[in-house]
Amino acid sequence: MKTLGLIGGMSWESSAQYYRLINEDVRQRLGGAHSAQLLLWSVDFAHIKQLQHDGDWDALGAEMIDAARRLQAGGADLLVLCTNTMHKLAPQLEAACPLPLLHIADPTAEAIQRAGLRTVGLLGTAFTMEEDFYRGRLLERFGLQVLIPEADDRREVHDIIYRELIAGVISDASRQIYVEVIKRLVARGAEAIILGCTEIMLLVRDRDSPVPLFDTTTLHARAAVDAALPNDL
Repeated sequence: MKTLGLIGGMSWESSAQYYRLINEDVRQRLGGAHSAQLLLWSVDFAHIKQLQHDGDWDALGAEMIDAARRLQAGGADLLVLCTNTMHKLAPQLEAACPLPLLHIADPTAEAIQRAGLRTVGLLGTAFTMEEDFYRGRLLERFGLQVLIPEADDRREVHDIIYRELIAGVISDASRQIYVEVIKRLVARGAEAIILGCTEIMLLVRDRDSPVPLFDTTTLHARAAVDAALPNDL
């Protein structure tokens, strides 16, 4: 079994889900008392959040590179960056650290392709929805057409993440807002919805959507186990 190096704390609410999902999957595959062999470097998200909204991506890049190098020094064999938004810095991270980075968009796109779907709606932070680092990868590498919510909906989706979900606040009112945003994406042609922020799975479930949901947290965690275990397990 390879040692996974998780960069977490963005937020810890979703990083806790990674830990649970990875260990549950390892136990299911190997049986008995087996659990994952992993290291977790968890950041102070208040600092990260401030840098994000200040637009200081150079400082954020330095934070992620420092985390990766600490995990490398601790014996990690590969990196799992437990957040969609911070994959904006994936190229810098890959250039600065020799450990393979398991990109969160890739297992998500592969699952969508296996389902035979092509046009997807994307929910996430404003950074993930509006910038090209995520949507561009889905299009260029996997041929997926990505729809994002209209401006007012994007603002609502983003604010709920940062105001509530990172603090573990789960609100029926906010769930209904997401349900309505999803309906509007479906009306525009979305065949599926990507939950492109690792906290959204805490709020939205399959029953809340008329089309399939692809939860990046679960798919990324499963892909991490695939990478950690021998190919026949």
